[in-house]
Amino acid sequence: MKENVLDTLRNRGYIEQITFEEDLRKLLENESVPFYIGFDPTADSLHVGHFVSMMVASHMQKAGHKPIILVGGGTVNIGDPSGKTDMRKMLSKEEINHNVECCKKQLEKFITFEGENGAIIVNNADWLSELNFIDFMRKIGSLFTINKMLSAECYKARKDTGLTFFEMGYMLMQSYDFLYLHDKFNCKLEIGGNDQWSNILGGVDLIRKIGHDDSFAFTFKLLTTKEGKKMGKTEKGALWLDKEKTSPYEFYQYWRNIADEEVKTVLSMLTFIPMEEVNRLSSLEGEKINEAKKIAAYEITKLVHGEEEAKKAEEASNSVFGKGGNTDNIPKAVVSEDDSILDIIIKAGFASSKGQAKTLIAQGGITINDEKISDNNYKLTKEQLQNEVILRKGKKSFCKLVKE
Repeated sequence: MKENVLDTLRNRGYIEQITFEEDLRKLLENESVPFYIGFDPTADSLHVGHFVSMMVASHMQKAGHKPIILVGGGTVNIGDPSGKTDMRKMLSKEEINHNVECCKKQLEKFITFEGENGAIIVNNADWLSELNFIDFMRKIGSLFTINKMLSAECYKARKDTGLTFFEMGYMLMQSYDFLYLHDKFNCKLEIGGNDQWSNILGGVDLIRKIGHDDSFAFTFKLLTTKEGKKMGKTEKGALWLDKEKTSPYEFYQYWRNIADEEVKTVLSMLTFIPMEEVNRLSSLEGEKINEAKKIAAYEITKLVHGEEEAKKAEEASNSVFGKGGNTDNIPKAVVSEDDSILDIIIKAGFASSKGQAKTLIAQGGITINDEKISDNNYKLTKEQLQNEVILRKGKKSFCKLVKE
C-alpha cells in the first residue's frame, strides 16, 4: 500500500502541528487535494528560510496533490508581524512585481507546472486589491474577535512595542486568501512554517464558520541550528537561493560546515535521499561524519543551482581543503600591491572595519596560502600576485585574491 504523504512528512521530521488529522489523512488517501502555500515577495530572491516550504510542496506534489503557490503581492503591502518587533518596510508596486517574477523562477526548480496535478501560481494582489473595505469588514471582519486575535503568538510580541490596526489586518487577509482559493480552486489545505500557525488557523476557522467542513492545515518545523537559531544566516547576511546574491560555492560551503548534530535534520528536510540512507549517514562518527556533510552540501546545491554548479562548488571546496582541483569558483576579491592586509580582509568580506580586521589578525585567524599573518602592515608582493593567492579566515572561510 502506498505510504500516506503525512507519514512521509512525519518520518522526515517536517510536521509540527496539524488540524483534524484523521479526516485529513483520509482525504489525502482518497483524492488529489489542492493545497496552498504562500510566499511574501519581500526581496528579489527566496532564501534558506523558504527552503523547507518548497521541499514540503514538492513531497506533496510527488504524492499526487496539486500545489497552489500564492505569492503575496497584496499582503506584502502590510507585512506579517509574526516574530517581528517592528513594522515591515513598505515596498512600491514596481518592487513587489519585480520580486514576484524573480521568486517564480526559483520555485520552478522544486515543483512542476505540467500534468494533472501541475502547480499554479496566483498573486493575492489580484483579489485583495479589488476588495471593498466596508463589504470585507462586514463579511470577514465580523467573524473574528479581537480577544482571540490578541491571544495569537504572532501578536503577543508586539503588544508592548505597539501593534497597528494595519498589521492586525494581516490575519484577516491571509484567512480570506484561503477562503478565496477554497471557493475558486477547491483548495482544502493550507501549509506553512510553524511561525504561521495562528494565521493559518484563522483561515481554517473562517471557512468552517461559513459552513464548510473541508478546510485543513498543518505546519512544519523551522530549520534551526543546534542552538535553536534559524539556519541560513552567514557573515554576509541571509543565505540566498539566487547565485548572484550567494555564490554556489558559498552556498555549498555553508552546508559543508554544519555541526555534526545538524546532519540528520538537513539530510531529512533538504534532500530527497531515502530515510534509510539518511539514518546511516547521520550515524557516522568522528571524521566519517564529514562524508555525510559533503553529500548534504552537494545534494542541496544541486537542487538549488543544478548539477553543473554543484560539481564546480564541490571541486572548489576540495581544492581549498588541499585535495587538488580548480579554485576558479570560490569567492574572489580584487586587490592591488598598495592594499594592506587590513584592506584585503575588508575587500574579502571577512570584516567590516579595520578594527575588526586587526582583531582577526591578533587572534591568529588570518592566513595567506597557509601562512599565518601577524603583521597589520603586511602587503602582498608583485610576485605573489602573479600566482594564486588564497586568503583564509579561520578554517571555513576562503577568498581568492585577484590582481587589480
